Amino acid sequence: MADIRLLNVTKRFGSVVAIDDITLEVHSGELVALLGPSGCGKTTTMRSIAGLERPERGDIFIGNRAIQGVAIHKREVGMVFQDYALFPHLTIQENIGFGLKMRKVPARSAQSKVEEVLKLTRLAELPGIGQRYPHQLSGGQRQRVALARALVTEPKVLLLDEPFGALDKKLRERLQVELRLLQQQLSITTVFVTHDQEEALTLADRIAVMQGGRIEQIGTPSDIYEAPRSHFVADFIGVSNFFEAQVERAGNGGLHVNTTRGMSMWIAPPSDRSIRVGDTLQLALRPEKVMLAPPEHQERRHAHTATIQHIVYLGTATHYYLSTEAGEDIIAYVQNQDMTHGRHLFRVGDAVSLFWKPENVLVLEETCAA
Repeated sequence: MADIRLLNVTKRFGSVVAIDDITLEVHSGELVALLGPSGCGKTTTMRSIAGLERPERGDIFIGNRAIQGVAIHKREVGMVFQDYALFPHLTIQENIGFGLKMRKVPARSAQSKVEEVLKLTRLAELPGIGQRYPHQLSGGQRQRVALARALVTEPKVLLLDEPFGALDKKLRERLQVELRLLQQQLSITTVFVTHDQEEALTLADRIAVMQGGRIEQIGTPSDIYEAPRSHFVADFIGVSNFFEAQVERAGNGGLHVNTTRGMSMWIAPPSDRSIRVGDTLQLALRPEKVMLAPPEHQERRHAHTATIQHIVYLGTATHYYLSTEAGEDIIAYVQNQDMTHGRHLFRVGDAVSLFWKPENVLVLEETCAA
């Protein structure tokens, strides 16, 4: 069952189309990340669900209820903003209980609910936290307060607008895991807006990648990463090597293609479409799928000769930047269990052989027929 449904929703700001005919379902208990660059429409989509923006066209449902024209405080939505939006003149207890006060919840019941979410968000572990003020807390603590305030009214839906954007990397990663565990514990339907691909991969059950006010692709993190449909998705989620190539021939269950720079390779034909000899294909290859070997392996079938231009050591992996004989620039990621005594297997300037499996070359949807 879907707790959130958007049907053909469009929102404009003057002549600018912020969200363009979006249809989206978020299932009960699911966390969906809206991912994309600035200006792609992800925050406007969330604000439309919350009632902070009114679309010109389309329908939005929370549960089975259409919410067009429904006041924000009656939508059963809790929202956490990037800047937390805490009241500086109110104590933490008063900030968290503000929504309950507006709903005229009796004081004793409200106090009990505030204490409950303080424990839930682990704020209760800080002595006297309820009587402190926002300026007396760290960024991570203020983020927890904002989350507690959103949860205290027991909303049907939780909306999170880049809530970790102001935090440092280590704290952000820790709170991402804590949020995910809490969301799963409460089984609360959640929409999370982010421009950070790693954050989306860490948190989401499904990711909706957005561009130009539209959803380019939606799927599980593994679907989006392993099977991107477009150049934009393959480039925005992770890193890819891109090639334009023409199909030269078919045989042995594969396709033989030549890139525009003259590099030949075999690829596996996609199962969801028909490709013919002469078609021009847009291809992507993830760096971790590229294997390096010493140059004496050049005779091996499907090998490509390349020269190492640059090496980046990142602790768990080493990134190799290479140029092939045909002039293609390729990135390869090698896990450092393939390192010997802390020294690189290869050095800048070395000639190497490159290999990859035909099935690891992704055929993107931007394909031109001959």
